[in-house]
Amino acid sequence: MNWKNLDSISTYKKLGELKGHVNLQEVMSGENGAERVKKYNVPMAAGLTYYYAAKQVDDEVLDALQTLADETELTQKYEELYNGAVINTGEKRLVLHQLTRGQLGKAVIADGVDKRAFYVGEQKKAAEFANKVHNGEITNEKGEKFTTAVQIGIGGSDLGPRAMYLALENWAKATGNFKMEARFISNVDPDDAASVLKSIDVSRSLFVLVSKSGTTLETLTNESFVKDALRNAGLDPSKHMVAVTSETSPLASSSEYLAAFFMDDYIGGRYSSTSCVGGAILSLAFGPEVFERFLEGAAAEDELAKNPDVRQNPAMLDALIGVYERNVQGYPATAVLPYSQALSRFPAHLQQLDMESNGKSVNRFGEPVNYVTGPVIFGEPGTNGQHSFYQLLHQGTDIVPLQFVGFKKNQTGMDVQIQGTSSQQKLCANVAAQIMAFACGKNDENPNKSFAGGRPSSIVIGDQLTPEALGALLAHFENKVMFQGFVWNLNSFDQEGVQLGKVLAKRVLAHDTDGALRAFSDLLEI
Repeated sequence: MNWKNLDSISTYKKLGELKGHVNLQEVMSGENGAERVKKYNVPMAAGLTYYYAAKQVDDEVLDALQTLADETELTQKYEELYNGAVINTGEKRLVLHQLTRGQLGKAVIADGVDKRAFYVGEQKKAAEFANKVHNGEITNEKGEKFTTAVQIGIGGSDLGPRAMYLALENWAKATGNFKMEARFISNVDPDDAASVLKSIDVSRSLFVLVSKSGTTLETLTNESFVKDALRNAGLDPSKHMVAVTSETSPLASSSEYLAAFFMDDYIGGRYSSTSCVGGAILSLAFGPEVFERFLEGAAAEDELAKNPDVRQNPAMLDALIGVYERNVQGYPATAVLPYSQALSRFPAHLQQLDMESNGKSVNRFGEPVNYVTGPVIFGEPGTNGQHSFYQLLHQGTDIVPLQFVGFKKNQTGMDVQIQGTSSQQKLCANVAAQIMAFACGKNDENPNKSFAGGRPSSIVIGDQLTPEALGALLAHFENKVMFQGFVWNLNSFDQEGVQLGKVLAKRVLAHDTDGALRAFSDLLEI
């Protein structure tokens, strides 16, 4: 593989010449706007479709992006990744999260183990455990069934699994797939754990401790918090806890847990929702069959990412348009705007996925890059966001590209007719209107009521948010981030930026401080 900085790729200059090539207001408001929508879309897995007519692209721009994809060998690098190359150069590790949901290429043998077989084996263990909990083979000390599962973790051990649970909670209740309530404790702030513990029956709660190393300070602190609560209730913590960890961690063979499910260093936290990090809690909450359907959607989307034709590869196309917007158009951020309340925490998960992966200023070899890399990611569900930060998106001085997600049907089947239309119709009408309002704007003699337009957006549309659709959506964004990292010549799979604060926090707690660090510690009375 040739790993080169973006500014050394010949097509990068060509893309610069295309800046401003497409007038979004003209192409979207003109008589051919409807034809653009029909033309500029690509099918995704699980019945989803990626529409990009409201992006500042045309065939000439797409041809240049195809050349960029070819020059940077994107699908070849993806193939190297799923066949077990050491893609994580910072930590000298393989990158195998796609292997948790399917065998994309040849068998990957690492540490003398077939990794696909390992991941499937751990998923089966978690599935068997969940089934025993559901049918009453594993109960509390009184023989009562567990009714709540609580995940204790932080970062990727919380954000992804929490987002996935919330995404499927209403669907599961409506379809008879809801087994147990799930709750999440992540913040080391004691108010987080206290709030959860006060809202549940701890005697009928099963706690899932997630820490790959078994040494994560926040997670172990919260574990102690929970164990104290269990003991205070006269309960044996070892009868209420399972661990998701690595085989080499101190948690792996501890007698303090009912069971342990294993992961490894080849799956980063932010990519771990399809491993046992997400599998244990989602199987407990909805049943292993639902988790399997989630994996199937992700696996199908991973297959699409193999296609070297950018017009047929939704994740790669999304990634390359994003690079064009970031490096040529100069847009600093991207807003993720799901018009689905079930995806309320999906933008928070994507913040970590994208910003922790591509928030880098040195390339894969530790050399500074001379171009901007990952954008700032933020977002909220529509229509709530419309009444919040859309003001800046419509009339602010920065142009922020938008990624909408919408579904034709809600998850529950419940709705109401008001003024001749249903709630779901109003929701869908709003997202359609926003796409056009951002693209076309509006002239007005009153400057306060004038909208410049020219705000680019894409939208992923599906019939309904199901487990398969959720898996496909997750894999789409994971693969988008991967492809962008390849284009920028970054290592998207380490996260050294989170480490410095941890080191300094340990110094503060050990009272090994001086200067300003000691002054700030004193202000907080540490």
